[in-house]
Amino acid sequence: MKGEKAVYKALYRKWRPMTFDDVISQEYTTEALKNQIISGKTAHAYLFTGSRGTGKTTCARILAKAVNCRNMKDGNPCLECDICRDADSGALTDIVEIDAASNNGVDNIRDLRDAAIYTPERGAFKIYIIDEVHMLSAGAFNALLKIMEEPPPYVKFILATTEIHKVPATIVSRCQRYDFRRIKAEDIAKRISYIASQEDISLTEDGAAMIAKLADGGMRDAVSLLDQCSVCAEIIDAEAVSNAAGIAGRDYLYNMLEAITDSDTANSLSITASLYDMSKDLARLCDELIMQFRNVMLIKASPENAEKLIVCIPDEMQRLKAIAEKSDLSAIMDRLSSLQECRDRMQNAMNKRVEFEMSLIKLCGNVKNAPESIDNSEIYDKIKQLEDKINSAPKTVQNGIQLPEQPEILEASATPSDEKIIPTVDLKNLKPEDIRPCDRWGEILDEFRQINPAVAGSLDGSFAGTAGNYIFITAQNRFFMDLFKVKENATSLGAAIAKVLGQRFLIKAKCATTVTEQRNLAESLIKKAVESKIETSMENQ
Repeated sequence: MKGEKAVYKALYRKWRPMTFDDVISQEYTTEALKNQIISGKTAHAYLFTGSRGTGKTTCARILAKAVNCRNMKDGNPCLECDICRDADSGALTDIVEIDAASNNGVDNIRDLRDAAIYTPERGAFKIYIIDEVHMLSAGAFNALLKIMEEPPPYVKFILATTEIHKVPATIVSRCQRYDFRRIKAEDIAKRISYIASQEDISLTEDGAAMIAKLADGGMRDAVSLLDQCSVCAEIIDAEAVSNAAGIAGRDYLYNMLEAITDSDTANSLSITASLYDMSKDLARLCDELIMQFRNVMLIKASPENAEKLIVCIPDEMQRLKAIAEKSDLSAIMDRLSSLQECRDRMQNAMNKRVEFEMSLIKLCGNVKNAPESIDNSEIYDKIKQLEDKINSAPKTVQNGIQLPEQPEILEASATPSDEKIIPTVDLKNLKPEDIRPCDRWGEILDEFRQINPAVAGSLDGSFAGTAGNYIFITAQNRFFMDLFKVKENATSLGAAIAKVLGQRFLIKAKCATTVTEQRNLAESLIKKAVESKIETSMENQ
């Protein structure tokens, strides 16, 4: 109708590749498909996988056209025959595109299976393109499996997905798989510069580079951003791209980064409150902080490649570098991990603001993580050190008998039987030099271990001497003195002595150190162990 305005067509649709030669950065895939078409050895099922905007659906459409084209040229569709023209306009019934995101039920696949028995109307093949195939239900995959396994000779399937791990192995194994890689930034910049020149759009070199970085390997995103920028600025440079993409005006984000790095809790909380009052989504803010700390990490870890790996405007790069200089890499990674944990918790938190503010306070260094509890094995090690220290306590030597410097603090006696033993030595007149070493004390201990193994361990490190029918035992372990009070234990020791030495003895025992000294030494060692563990934990923070 006269005077009616033409409908505007988005640039990403207008400049979608029409042949394999137009597809960029996927040379391996496009050459393989062209060779199959030329040789007439195309498969019955293909699986295209890769991130968004890398050309999966585009290549599927080109392949569908090429195998049906009446005048195929070097593996490419001619774009001139009726098959190609109708395919481009969506009027060719022999090419069926199915969006699995909205047609994912078993009934949808059953309809496909029922329709597949009919021969193609105009072309040589009936092609089914199933986009986002990973969205199909389990029942739909099962329905698809049978016809993919034994399809009619004139039916071909082309499956496309961004999440290959969700596609059952039974489906994958029946397809020729092609992985579409992310498009290189320089290839994207070159392509959109060409499109801009054809569309009379003023695009600077730095603007093209910025668009290429923001596209993150996806050509569709790059062309869409170019389309968006074209109505926002007459000359599209890096600043115009930043404004259009919404990455300009992010001072709040870098102010937050600087506050955290400077341990300025008050400022970080104040910024959060202001953003919250402006209805800023705190979960989104957490995501942005994670990405910016990732940028700081990359600057610190690989300063020579940072500008290639990071998407930001020049002024922001300078601020990020300044932040990186203030922190070491381990601190940056700790903050990054803390934010990621906070983001996970925010999904289930009743109050996201509280969760986020708690994390900020920790990031600013106002709260130290609780020290790890000390492993019981460490306490046992300290007790062993205590026993070793007792064993090495200084002693005087008289007539070959080691006598403790400490006074006797506990004395007990026992006989190996109820029969009374008459002492042959007057203890009041006994002198240290009258006591002879008991050379067979080791044998006595071995015998005691056979008789009473539960108590024998308390005599480790002990020594003994004899005078008349008295045997004097000096124990290193205070526990023995407590156990020796039990008549059964004392009697069993007396029996072991009588068996080895051939006679009964009156037994007297004492400990090398006092109870107070042992308790103080044990408490001191354990206290040092606890303090050492706490200091180590605090240093690791």
